[in-house]
Amino acid sequence: MYIHLGGEKIIRSSELIAIFDISIEKSSKISKQFIACSLQDKRLERIGDEEAKSIVVTKNTIYYSPISSSTLKKRAKILLEI
Repeated sequence: MYIHLGGEKIIRSSELIAIFDISIEKSSKISKQFIACSLQDKRLERIGDEEAKSIVVTKNTIYYSPISSSTLKKRAKILLEI
């Protein structure tokens, strides 16, 4: 199964590790470090030109998604129920 993250980006649901609201980046020192390391390793990808609303962590890449974390979590939950 697949999850649409916004724009033209779709990932396999089996690659999904976590979905976070974008506010976690500003409120947590550890998440700031995680994002900085991902950026340095060139594993960070911004989807589209819109403002990011969520951070999606997969096995190989971290995505800034323009779709809210609650919407992405609902999409992921639907896939788990199938």
